[in-house]
Amino acid sequence: MSDRAWIATRKGLFELRRDAAGWRLARAHFLGEPVSIMLPGTAARPMIAALNLGHFGVKLHASDDGGEAWREVAAPAYPEQPKDVDGDVPWKLVQVWSLAGQGSRLWAGTLPGGLFRSDDSGASWQLVESLWRRPERREWMGGGYDVPGIHSICLDATDARHMLLGISCGGVWRTRDGGENWTLEGRGMLADYLPPEQAGNLNAQDPHRVVRAPSSPAVLWCQHHCGIWRSADHGENWSRIHAPQSSFGFAVAVHPREPETAWFAPAVSDQRRVPVEAALVVNRTRDGGRSFETLREGLPQHDCYDLIYRHCLQVADDGRTLLMGSTTGNLWASGDGGGTWQCVSGSLPPIHAIAFETAA
Repeated sequence: MSDRAWIATRKGLFELRRDAAGWRLARAHFLGEPVSIMLPGTAARPMIAALNLGHFGVKLHASDDGGEAWREVAAPAYPEQPKDVDGDVPWKLVQVWSLAGQGSRLWAGTLPGGLFRSDDSGASWQLVESLWRRPERREWMGGGYDVPGIHSICLDATDARHMLLGISCGGVWRTRDGGENWTLEGRGMLADYLPPEQAGNLNAQDPHRVVRAPSSPAVLWCQHHCGIWRSADHGENWSRIHAPQSSFGFAVAVHPREPETAWFAPAVSDQRRVPVEAALVVNRTRDGGRSFETLREGLPQHDCYDLIYRHCLQVADDGRTLLMGSTTGNLWASGDGGGTWQCVSGSLPPIHAIAFETAA
């Protein structure tokens, strides 16, 4: 069971510890600096924190001792943009939006839509040219940002060469050979913001977040801009799921051993990104989306306007412990699978991402 977690915020990286009294804020790292995402370390690699320093650019820092000391490491860098390329986004790193790792190999998803690989635990990075050079990439659009971005990197614990990406707005892309070749997946997804004849355009989908079921790699869950979808065949085909109150949102968490169990944090709509009736809830399904429970005990039920962003609803490896943070800076914890919640802090900076430390 993990007793430590990390909260990446607009003003620093906060370390969370759990003891007999519950979760508490232990200390802050990079205080005052925006931390867009972080990846806890393992025996094979250091932990990595991505900072977005505006005028000073994107910086990556690594720690080999659980955050006791940090060292700056290389950040992903795009090659020089050819002068004869017209109509493309600038080939310049805007933000590291996702991080994932298998052994000493790391992956970084970025704005403006590039995937980078590191084979030396983050000491150096290489752009995955096979995806960046795809002609379809030129059609990707920004989804909330001015440029497209890779926010979801779904690794397969049973096959290191198998991976699926979620891109806003560029759909879901899959490789079966470690990134040498890519296929555009997502059949069944619909982008209601497009004209009806274009709604099924796979390259224009906006999956807000995609998560693979750890215990059943063929199963993936997607909180899409236009609803909730589930795939049982590694992302090739998707079925739409309707949740109570609203199917709009950004976050999804999937149980580590029960692929049919997932959690969502609904908001009213794209046009009104606040909880339904100003009452924060979590929707949980235990049967693959055929039914849902709406969980609200311990969450604010009046005058609440928090939004739960993509990486801000996470479940620990015990399948019972959840953490949820909002763009308003509120942080809640549950120890019973979302049945009840406790407020850990109501005064953090806007929360960008949450990550549990992997239990030893």
